[in-house]
This record gives sequence, structure tokens and C-alpha cells, in this order.
Amino acid sequence: MAAVKTFTSQKRGARAVLGAGLFAILAGCSTVGDGAASRSANDPLEPVNRGMHAVNKGVDTVVLRPVSMVYGTVIPAPVRTGIGNMASNLGEPSNFVNNLLQARLDQAATNGARFLINSTIGVVGLFDVATLMGIEGQPADFGETLHVWGTGEGAYLELPLFGPSTTRDATGLIVDFAMNPLGHLSPSDDALSAARRVRVADTVGVRYALRGTIETVLYDSADSYAQSRLIYLQNRRFELNDFASGDLETVSGEGGAASASDPYADPYLDPYADPYAQ
Repeated sequence: MAAVKTFTSQKRGARAVLGAGLFAILAGCSTVGDGAASRSANDPLEPVNRGMHAVNKGVDTVVLRPVSMVYGTVIPAPVRTGIGNMASNLGEPSNFVNNLLQARLDQAATNGARFLINSTIGVVGLFDVATLMGIEGQPADFGETLHVWGTGEGAYLELPLFGPSTTRDATGLIVDFAMNPLGHLSPSDDALSAARRVRVADTVGVRYALRGTIETVLYDSADSYAQSRLIYLQNRRFELNDFASGDLETVSGEGGAASASDPYADPYLDPYADPYAQ
């Protein structure tokens, strides 16, 4: 489950409600420091994070992986695409608000147009008509908004079910959840129930679509925790153009250096190993 979050940072949604204890963690963690510390992951809670990673990996092994394989095998690709379109459309109101908060008015207008077109002509988002019309998505989240406002990345966190994050992005996740209009509907409301089903199905679909990469990171890496942390932080920094946080040249532990230019490189691979050796 953690790897799904690693590789689909734009497919955010309410997959779980975070406990109140998260706020205590957020309050006690500092931003990435200067010097050598900024060249690697700021992970003061590594023992706790590794424990949560083990739980998330267990959930993936026991639940998400087998369910996603059944889902991908039984559900036709066009249906999976339609569900993914609907899940993306549900995120457009949040994209709209965050682009407004970042003073990106053109992008916000694009979000509004996409939501209007796909919710009507696109049959409640089942078809991505807006993209066919040349109106490309402009995703944004409150973690990005905090970055634009000057908030530091903070410490690395592994969240229950959500997987890799940082204190800044975890805070943004909570705010995005609170800002989502669907979150204010009654739990018995049919629209809220349908939205939850769409998001769950989309999460399973993403797990199936990215199964090759996820399997490599979670089950083939010498240290899946360090590898998923490395990939998440590098991808997120690149996404935000947040080079002030420093390139991740190393990971903690006994592993070797990992190139910042390739976030998918395994830092534990032997560079002198014979790839054709049996």
C-alpha cells in the first residue's frame, strides 16, 4: 500500500482518517536542516516509520496485492479507465482551491472548466472529455500550497495506509481532506458512499497498473523502506522543484550511494555484479 502512494502522488484522496496522534508528530518535527543533513533523508522517526512500513507492506501482501490482481483480471480495461477518470474528477475541487491559494488563477480556471465539462458531458467524470478538448489537468494539493508559501519539507513520515509522506505533506493531506466538499456530506448520503467506492476501486486499479514497479520496490529491494523513502522524496522534490531540500545522495543504513538523477536506482545493487550470472 505504501508503494501506491509513492508512485501516485497526484492520486490523493480520503482512503483513511488519520488519528489525532498525528498532530503530535507534526508539532514535534523540524524542517530539513542545512549542510550534510540536507543531502539525505531527514528521518528522525526512522524506527517508528520502519514499523509502520512493515504494517503497510503486510497490508499490501495480504489484501491489496491479491485484490488488485483479481480486480485487474476481472474488470475490463475501459471500465478501470473510467473509474480512474471519475476519481480524478472528484479531486478537481481540491485542485481548484489549491491553485487559487497559490495565486495560479489560470490553472484554477482550468480546474473549474475540467470539473464542469467532465461532470456533465463526461457523465459525472466517467469520460475525460476535457482532456480530449485539449484542457489538460492542473493537479495541486495543500502540501504544494504550503511549499509555495515557504513551509519547509519537514521530517519524513510513513503514514498508516497512505505510505510515504513528510510532515508538510501530511498536514496538506489533512487540509485537503477537510476542504473536500464530499467530506461534509452525511455518512449516509449516497453521493459520499459512491465517491468512497470510486476511490477505493481506483486505488486497487492503480496498484494493478503499477504492479511491476511496486513489486520491484516492495519485494525485490534489499531494503524496501529505504528505497520507497528515496523514491518518494526525490519524486516529490522534483515535482515541487524543491531543490533547496537537497538531493538525496545517500540513504541511511549500510547501503551505498544512490544517484539523484535516477530515483528508481536500487542503492543496494552491486555495481560490479555480473547481470548475466546465474
